[in-house]
Amino acid sequence: MIVLDLHCPKAHRFEGWFASAAAFEDQLARGLLSCPTCGATEIRRLPSAPYVQTGHTAVPAPPAAVPAVSELKPAPVEALARLVGQLRSMARGAEDVGERLPEEARRIHYGETEARDIRGAASRDEVEALLDEGILVLPVPPGEGELH
Repeated sequence: MIVLDLHCPKAHRFEGWFASAAAFEDQLARGLLSCPTCGATEIRRLPSAPYVQTGHTAVPAPPAAVPAVSELKPAPVEALARLVGQLRSMARGAEDVGERLPEEARRIHYGETEARDIRGAASRDEVEALLDEGILVLPVPPGEGELH
């Protein structure tokens, strides 16, 4: 997966997640990308710093003082817990299509059936194929007691 910084003609900035740069170019050429704010389809990629693997692992300099675990603020953990809770709540309110998730997501994306919130199961390869097609899917970890 790669994350690209994108923008539209109205200067709305947003991120796009793609399996590869080629997947981005393919989706752009097929008109599958649009600005989440205004819906514009003229999307441009902003320059971003590439990750270059050099074969050497850079070791960051240690901070002057490392705080004790008890001194760390729990806010990021609490924020993440709230976010996961909200995602689970949204998933519970969505129609469970089970193993038909990839097929049903495509039908909704291509206008073959009414748009609605759905949830279900998909393999990693199926999720990547959906993302390559410009179909936004988001894995949500199950809550306690939700594993089958």
